[in-house]
Amino acid sequence: MAQVPFPSCRGPAAEPRRARARVALTALALACAAVLAGCGSGHGSGTSAAPAVAVPASAALYAEALVRPEGAEKADALAVGRSLAHGANPYLALLGALQTPGSPRPGFNSDVARWLGPRAGIFLTSTSGSGALLKLAESGLLGAASSAAGITFGSEGLQGALVMDTSDVSAARSFLEAAARRAGAHARSYRGVGIRSTDSGLAFAVVDRYAVIGSEAALHSVIDTVRGGPALAHAAGYAKLASDAPAGAIAHLYSSPGAGGAAAPSGMLALLSGSREANISLVPAAGSATLDADTLLGASTGAAGGLLSSISEGAPALAQLPAGSWLAVGLSHLGQTLGQDAAGVEELASLVASPTAPAGGGGLVSLESLIAAVVKPLQALGADTASARADFTSWMGSGGIFASGAGLLELKAAVVIESNDPARSKAAVGELAAALRAAGDSTERVSLPGTEASAGVRVTGLPLILYIADGRGSDGRAEFVLGLGEASVTAALHPSGTLARSAALSADAAHLGEGIKPSVAVEVPTVVGLLESLQLTEEPAIAKLLPPLRAVTTVAAGGRRLGSEVERLALYVGLRAAG
Repeated sequence: MAQVPFPSCRGPAAEPRRARARVALTALALACAAVLAGCGSGHGSGTSAAPAVAVPASAALYAEALVRPEGAEKADALAVGRSLAHGANPYLALLGALQTPGSPRPGFNSDVARWLGPRAGIFLTSTSGSGALLKLAESGLLGAASSAAGITFGSEGLQGALVMDTSDVSAARSFLEAAARRAGAHARSYRGVGIRSTDSGLAFAVVDRYAVIGSEAALHSVIDTVRGGPALAHAAGYAKLASDAPAGAIAHLYSSPGAGGAAAPSGMLALLSGSREANISLVPAAGSATLDADTLLGASTGAAGGLLSSISEGAPALAQLPAGSWLAVGLSHLGQTLGQDAAGVEELASLVASPTAPAGGGGLVSLESLIAAVVKPLQALGADTASARADFTSWMGSGGIFASGAGLLELKAAVVIESNDPARSKAAVGELAAALRAAGDSTERVSLPGTEASAGVRVTGLPLILYIADGRGSDGRAEFVLGLGEASVTAALHPSGTLARSAALSADAAHLGEGIKPSVAVEVPTVVGLLESLQLTEEPAIAKLLPPLRAVTTVAAGGRRLGSEVERLALYVGLRAAG
């Protein structure tokens, strides 16, 4: 519960991006793991109030979970956790969220069950000090070993607090007082509420039946809120998104870019939702889990929507990608979104790329160099410069990404972009090749059948030649293609069939429900098989993800509008039962 052209994925500049992405996804992972779901049975009366009523409206990030589920909710949450973490009690490691300096890791039945109510939340005002959260998420959600000693709040850690519903205030107070003593906290008072805080700014208190652990400033803001200050629960954006959240959600993560006078949004959540408020909800079910990511359009539909918006409207583009693709992504309005789409790919990839892994990692290719090679031409096309806008994004419509083939020799993969100006997209072939040549890659003249312009580029890190081509697709429309190998360009422009009538795509649509058509479709076992054939599974970052990846069968996503104010992207994850 807790552009610079062609930047390298390695080096110090990448580290802040990794930290920002990790704290956002970690908070979501902790919420999605439902914190203590399945750790115990039964609960007392609790306050039955969402912690959001005690969280300040200025919170930039807020995760909340049903931590004492019962019946079908408990069974489904346990099934999801056991599939991913392969353990009988998959969320026990998350008790580390309650471990504070000087205290042992608490036991659920012995220390927590007697006072913890139905719901708990965590809010953040700053994303610094995310390391402990990341380790906790890995140990709880992915079943990874962790030596993390809880979450660090205060001047040396996170600025925010855990806010937990209680079923027994006296027992909760005893738990907090014992933890405060071990941490060396001193008794203080704020607005008539007795609190305990350490010299480093870690604070403990029971506030209006909520047990709170966090930074002292954040605890003060909780007290201010329950004393009548603006609460997140009643903030217009949060209230709207919460009211539209899907039934059966066991956890959710809310983000408000720029909340509390913060600087311009950054990090993974900003890339996903842009400048919009967003709420991501987890709905577990037998054999699957669904994440519904809702973004608030508000009065200004022109607010940047991020990757969620680009992907949610990409279903028509995906339907035109080649049949048999095991990875297919449809993207809309690439002229406006390609730059952030490329940044999103790099940000997502940075989560699994290890900055300390040796080059090559013993595999046929290096994960780090492969990521850099894939992102490099996309960054050139989507660069935020006047020349890139004139030469590239000015003619772009919708587009897609596909991959097919079970091994390196059979691999076909390409980015396909519809052109609204055939003359400009044809000229862009030579212009992009020149940009990549200036960045240090070698280029060669080629003539690909069925294209009007083409070039070959040997991009460092790619095991195959990258072909840049422009031609007419099967429907007669001009299309710009970045393909790995000549066969990929042919498949992109003249596929033997498309996904439009694919049985797998129909199944994905049925999984998503609500009339949503898929704009993302991934057959995960094939992805794992390709990683194995490239020997990338030997890299530590990938090896850590293999157990949960092997539990996933398929991933599908698609979007729709919820009235005039909210846009939803639903993400379905099919899971194998735990063995």
